[in-house]
Order: sequence, then C-alpha cells, then structure tokens
Amino acid sequence: MQKLIFATNNTHKAEEIRSVLEGRFTITTLKEAGIDMDIPEPFDTLEENARKKAATVYHLTGISCFGEDTGLETNTLNGEPGVKSARYAGEERDFAANIEKLLDQLKGKTDRTARFRTVISLILNGAEHQFEGICEGSITVQPRGEKGFGYDPVFIPHNASRTFAEMSLPEKNQYSHRKKAMEQLIQFLITQ
Repeated sequence: MQKLIFATNNTHKAEEIRSVLEGRFTITTLKEAGIDMDIPEPFDTLEENARKKAATVYHLTGISCFGEDTGLETNTLNGEPGVKSARYAGEERDFAANIEKLLDQLKGKTDRTARFRTVISLILNGAEHQFEGICEGSITVQPRGEKGFGYDPVFIPHNASRTFAEMSLPEKNQYSHRKKAMEQLIQFLITQ
C-alpha cells in the first residue's frame, strides 16, 4: 500500500481524508511521521498555501506527500473569510470566535450563499499536481450541531436541510469539498 504524508496536524482533516481513502493508501500525519512543526500559511491563495505545505514536507522527507488548504468563501463578504478562514478572528485559530465574527458580519444580509473550497497539492516523485473541490451552500443565522469542526455548525450544503455539524461523517462526505478534491487525487494516483 502506498504511503503518503498528509501535511497537517489537524486530526479532523486526517479522519475525513482516511474515511475517503478506504484503505487504498496509508495516510500519515505530520506528527505520525515525526515532523514536529506547524507549517505556516503565509500566502494569499489556497493554492499557494497547499503548495507550501507539500513542498516543506517533501523537502524534509523526500516522501510523496500532499498539503491541503480550505477556505469558506461568502458572496456577500467578497469571498471572506477565504484563505484566512482559520484565523478570521485572530491568530489563535479560535473557531467559536471565527463563527461569531462571520455571523456578525452577515447580520442583516439577505444573501447568505457561500462555498467551501479545498485545494490539495500533491508531490509525487518530485512533481506537483493540484486538485480542487467545491461545496456550494449557505450560512445559517446561528450555529447548529455538535459534530465536525471549523465552520461546520453554520454551513448547510445545497440540497441539504442540516448543517455539516448535524451530519455524520459519511453524510458529510456526500457533499464534502474535501472529499471531492480527494476523489480527484485518488483517481490520479490510481492511474500512476
């Protein structure tokens, strides 16, 4: 089974990715690979941040790997929080504060449409390949649900009536932006 290092310390993201891969690949997180660091996300695009994460891990290990960056983009707020989603309310990555800020920014707005967008940068045998997954939806007026992480309590995907935080992981994967990007990654890897 092919081993890939996932350039993250986010256990929720690793769990989502592993649920999609269904044993086809062995996924190792940074911590599991013995890499004790948080890779900075200094860029203005998801693509550049994903590339930076993968390149850092590949430089350190020489092992095929992938990095991912995800943003929640709202139409009314010109794409905010976007690439700054994890740090929307400050550098401490407090998602309760991020959600509170987002809902405050959307107060009184009638257009609550949004989308989650994930970009994965794979480095396989030294060559980079990028994949994108998008989930269209809308933002609720208040948080709902206890599952998931990040903005899941306020995001309802199109053609659903519940937030990501009200869904089980298999249910979320029916809509998930991360799953869509991972499926492209898997199809690419299968053909290699």
